[in-house]
Amino acid sequence: MTIPQQIQVILEKLEQAGVEAYLVGGCVRDLLMNKAPKDWDITTNARPTQIIKIFPDAKYENEFGTVLVKISEEEREENLKYVEVTTYRSEQGYSDRRHPDEIKFEDSLDKDLERRDFTINAMAISSTPQAPLPKGEGKRGARGEGVTDLFGGQKDIKQKIIRAVGEPADRFKEDALRMMRAVRLAVELNFELEPKTARAIIKLAGAIKFVSKERVHDELVKILQSDYPAEGMLFLHQTKLLRYIIPELEEGVGVAQNKHHPYTVFKHAIESLRYTKNKFYQVRLASLLHDIAKPKTKRGQGTDATFYNHDYVGAKMAQRIMERLKFSRDDIERVVNLVRHHMFYYNVGEVTAASVRRLINKVGRENLQDLIDLRVADRLGSGTPKAMPYKLRHLQYMFKKVQNDPVSVKMLKINGDDLIKILKIKPGPKIGAILDVLLSEVLEDAELNTKEYLEKRSKELNKLELNELRGKAKIVIEEKREQDDKKIKEEFWVK
Repeated sequence: MTIPQQIQVILEKLEQAGVEAYLVGGCVRDLLMNKAPKDWDITTNARPTQIIKIFPDAKYENEFGTVLVKISEEEREENLKYVEVTTYRSEQGYSDRRHPDEIKFEDSLDKDLERRDFTINAMAISSTPQAPLPKGEGKRGARGEGVTDLFGGQKDIKQKIIRAVGEPADRFKEDALRMMRAVRLAVELNFELEPKTARAIIKLAGAIKFVSKERVHDELVKILQSDYPAEGMLFLHQTKLLRYIIPELEEGVGVAQNKHHPYTVFKHAIESLRYTKNKFYQVRLASLLHDIAKPKTKRGQGTDATFYNHDYVGAKMAQRIMERLKFSRDDIERVVNLVRHHMFYYNVGEVTAASVRRLINKVGRENLQDLIDLRVADRLGSGTPKAMPYKLRHLQYMFKKVQNDPVSVKMLKINGDDLIKILKIKPGPKIGAILDVLLSEVLEDAELNTKEYLEKRSKELNKLELNELRGKAKIVIEEKREQDDKKIKEEFWVK
């Protein structure tokens, strides 16, 4: 990976002013892993006032030494408007378990790297990253020699582990959110937690209660959006964090189900999440929470245990959980809707088009595919080898058939009420007959589907004996319906 030109320009301007400048943090990690960085951060021994002198358009509106350097429009790439340039600093005291009580500006890069969370985020690159890396990993490289790696970040990247800088307990006491961030990084990068780091999280897990729910929400969403969300939830469980974030899920640990479910409630939730192919975090969260009420609604033991109304109760529980974690109203409505309706009944020979329309009306047309994806994940998460049985494919077919309504007078630019006004006739069979004839003509030539033509043509048809015309029209319509229906059936492999 290469460093964008506008970032190089900032580094060079700082160096030309006689100060040190390094890329630092996650962007360095991403560069070393040959990934495109999402953010670019620069650290320097220059104080904020010096940085502003070098970049007069910069903004400085905080007490952490972070200056926002503006990227000019002609140099801007990937919609990058500002780059954070931060003075070297150390931090002391974290009485609220989140923010430092005291910040001290430093002159040494070493001091700045010591305060960072994980080894893979505690490396810096000088303005010449194309130079050879230092021979000894974990050694500091001289300026111009590439990577400054004091804590073995490069080695941890190779071993694929998340390791705290220095003493893990100290890092998590400074900022309790780092515990959850460790899990998030692990699932984003497909890394493991280093044992000592994991033990420190287990010991201090309760401190996550001191972190704002908004910050916990943000990390949880990133875990759900990762390629390994199920592993993320297992990490949260294994490190004891889950009991403080979604304790309702922990209630399903060890709770057996019945003859239809070989897994415990908790394992089923994790496996359902694992098999959710839908990329939207709201659908993944619905998969995780769809059976959240089973421990509360369980009646009886063994293979005949029941969980009546767990979908209704689960929807209410999901709402409370998401409100507590500060999810938006739209997110809550989407997830609660899926949890509430995940038990929808469908048997090929019993369900009518009208009942499918009612289901669409309850769930919402925009949520139909999400509901199918949840049902598939639910099945696979129960150990069922066949993800998409015939009846689910048939339901998809019915959804598309009903919602598209491919051959209907609804597609016309004129309706029955219009005809009553235009023709000055009473409602009756004649209205339907005229609409059928108009539809048959539009099916033959779609360009005729204009209000002007249909009004004119309806006046002509009103003068005719329509029985014979209507019969011919029905033949055209039925043939088109059969053709469309055949295409939809082929799409979903149903008969």
